Amino acid sequence: MTTATSRALASLPLAIYEPIVRAALAEDFGLGGDITAEATIPAGTRARASLVARASGTLAGLEIALAAFTLLDPSAAFTILHRDGEIVAAGATIATIVCDARALLGAERTALNLLSHLCGIATETAHYVAAIRGTHARICETRKTLPGLRALEKYAVRAGGGSNHRFRLDDAILIKDNHIAIAGGVAVALAGAKSRAGHLVRIEIEVDTLAQLDEVVACGGADAILLDNFTLDDLREAVRRVAGRAVLEASGGVSLATVAAIAATGVDIISVGALTHSVTALDIGLDIGIA
Repeated sequence: MTTATSRALASLPLAIYEPIVRAALAEDFGLGGDITAEATIPAGTRARASLVARASGTLAGLEIALAAFTLLDPSAAFTILHRDGEIVAAGATIATIVCDARALLGAERTALNLLSHLCGIATETAHYVAAIRGTHARICETRKTLPGLRALEKYAVRAGGGSNHRFRLDDAILIKDNHIAIAGGVAVALAGAKSRAGHLVRIEIEVDTLAQLDEVVACGGADAILLDNFTLDDLREAVRRVAGRAVLEASGGVSLATVAAIAATGVDIISVGALTHSVTALDIGLDIGIA
């Protein structure tokens, strides 16, 4: 078995993804249900299908996709051949499904939409993780996620071997350039954050220049510092100046062509918004036969 990550991947709790899948099915069924399947498939017909990868990639979201079939047919039976986090080859059968034929057709598009999208995220994340192997840096996504799908997309990043940034606005204090501009400067923004943060709340602040970085250090620092669109030379200098006193995150303009050089500067985290906001779905099909 080939995996995209060496660490154990914890399953996403059913309570998180089941409401999302249920809402997606409801959106597709509308007010009248699948009138095509009802018109063409006799009630009670059973069918067998295979989820097949049309291209090589990293698997993510299989249980989420299978939930679409279970919601329409609780008796649906699955044979799972590959697990989330595994790299599957083009042509590989991921899982087989036996269930009511109308349920199979009704769930097909919802299941494939979610699975293909999440596999695309996991696959792209795995490419970034592979590109920085041998450094101590970690790859993270951002909050540039599709509304309603954040938990699933961040899970897919983990399936690809990446790590997660904050999930929500209340996870941590992240002082961005706009906060600094409105607050009146780095010092006042940091002071306000430190007065508000509980003892378990971490503070990160974004800086655009080495001069701003020096100001953060002079103010007593933060738990993490986001180095926004720094050159490679400035990233190396930032690592030297901070000297391990804060987690350093590089962000902005990161691509597969540049990520290895960024990681080599010694930063701790590299955040890549493209992992969720512009990823290409992995091509996965559902091949159907009669059970």
